Amino acid sequence: MLIEKDNNYIPISRQAALLGISRSSVYYNPVVSNSDVELMNLIDEIYTKAPFYGSRKIKEQLSRMGYSIGRKKVQRLMGLMGIRAIYPQQKTSIPCSSHKVYPYLLRNVHIDHVNHVWGADITYIRMHKGWLYLVAIMDWYSRYVISWELSVSLGVEFCISALERALMEGIPTIFNTDQGSQFTSREFTDMLRSSDIRISMDGRGRAMDNIFTERLWRTVKYEEVYLHDYENVRSAKASIKRYMSFYNEERLHQSLGYATPSEVYNRNSRIYNSESSGLLMPNSASKLSDQVISNYNMGLK
Repeated sequence: MLIEKDNNYIPISRQAALLGISRSSVYYNPVVSNSDVELMNLIDEIYTKAPFYGSRKIKEQLSRMGYSIGRKKVQRLMGLMGIRAIYPQQKTSIPCSSHKVYPYLLRNVHIDHVNHVWGADITYIRMHKGWLYLVAIMDWYSRYVISWELSVSLGVEFCISALERALMEGIPTIFNTDQGSQFTSREFTDMLRSSDIRISMDGRGRAMDNIFTERLWRTVKYEEVYLHDYENVRSAKASIKRYMSFYNEERLHQSLGYATPSEVYNRNSRIYNSESSGLLMPNSASKLSDQVISNYNMGLK
């Protein structure tokens, strides 16, 4: 509402930058009906609760709720939302045919320090009218969300922006994603390769490879998104920013020994930055790390 499209002195791109919003959001208008947005929000809730549900079961669940909808429409809306059932299938994620797909590198890997493995993923965020997409980059050892970004479209730009900010915090040994076109794009993978980061991508039939980021989405949805009715992009960004700060700095994680992701990430960053990766940690840090490693390796299995 603060954008002046007829301003001849300050370009719209500059106005958007000054307001802290993406330029594409200035031109954003929902391209589906209000009824479809309602269905997409319900699909998001069903999927978050039961991510192993495919289009058939989601269609049946919607029918039980009184909605008359065919499976093909459910599939179309799920495609628009960028979601798919989490279970082994022939084609779990279809990358752009011209993009290189990298092998999965985490089989039997022992995650034993921060910045060892980072993961990235994208999820659907509902608003009062319309929707957004959220990308997050997480350190798997500490569950610390290193960076995140919102977008009104599934282009690669917001993923690049999140990656740029993440690499200002640290450099992981391995970076894991699915085979989505954003992550297989030349722009994204070139940034990783230029920092000597090993690229790992979930293999077909291994839909749980990015399980830690999937768990993050479940937490964000139930503790933040479903409790609010974002009126616009600005309010969504402000609210999610507050929650991500809470998640990193204040939210206690039982699997981390009731520490916060920030405490684990920063504590172990200091340890591994000051000594070699084989350093024996102090007892308190070692005890916590053993618990984290155990939980993560159980998740990988």
